[in-house]
Amino acid sequence: MRSRTRVGASVFVAVWIVGWLAPVGVAAQEVGPARGALVVVGGAMQDPAIVERFVQLAGGAEAPIVVIPTAGGGETYDQFYPGLRAFRAAGAADLTVLHTTDREVADDPAFSAPLRRARGVWFPGGRQWRLADAYLGTRVQEEIAGVLERGGVVGGSSAGATILGSYLVRGDTATNTIMMGDHEEGFGFLRDTAIDQHLLRRNRQFDLIEVIEAHPHLLGIGIDEDTAIVVEGDEFEVMGQSYVVIYDHERLLDSGGRFYFLGEGDRYDLRRRQAYRVQRVPRPFDRVVERTWPAR
Repeated sequence: MRSRTRVGASVFVAVWIVGWLAPVGVAAQEVGPARGALVVVGGAMQDPAIVERFVQLAGGAEAPIVVIPTAGGGETYDQFYPGLRAFRAAGAADLTVLHTTDREVADDPAFSAPLRRARGVWFPGGRQWRLADAYLGTRVQEEIAGVLERGGVVGGSSAGATILGSYLVRGDTATNTIMMGDHEEGFGFLRDTAIDQHLLRRNRQFDLIEVIEAHPHLLGIGIDEDTAIVVEGDEFEVMGQSYVVIYDHERLLDSGGRFYFLGEGDRYDLRRRQAYRVQRVPRPFDRVVERTWPAR
């Protein structure tokens, strides 16, 4: 009898999730990708479940995956790049490393050829401005967008997470402590967003406030280490070991706080800017109120 109750509750939750997502899925995507998925990780990458989810979204062990380690600042990278180990441990068998710092090369159809068959693209960490310098506005970026259009997955960790947003925080070439520096444009696979990483581990939880005050239309998303958001359409789900933090200029906590935390399993509607905790009865977060940030 007890097991039947458990099964019934699980089915109820699953049906509610599908019902909640379906109307948004048929609407025009405003923030996330119209097809495919994003896996955006806050750094460290010690949780194998995150890589396993990425490989699954790419299509499984045989899916072609391209890894682009350019943010790391190395002169060359080859097929022995150590960053491939996590993907091999997750069962991925078709892995290609792609790297250049030359924008002419990044515009060469021969160089970007592996992306035309890829089902997954991954950006490891380093400095996000290196990715912008090498690939922003090039054929490589176009081909990565094509991976999403074919229903594939694009992801990244640390710098590889931040580049996926539209506004490039910590993009200054001098130091990563400047939030609004000499590089401010990301790839924009998540539109109207600014993504920060290593959030709690490096005590960065207050840093995005500056960016959102300067650009109140942006949604700030801070992600701690070993934690990810998995974006499909205009929704994401939190997975991993720690927290995701939301900065929305039009919402405060009822105590006046300018950001709030999401944990594993929590979901977020990017279009409506509404957080949800999946329970037997769906309820919005009860402490988040629609109120514009007060002027300082």
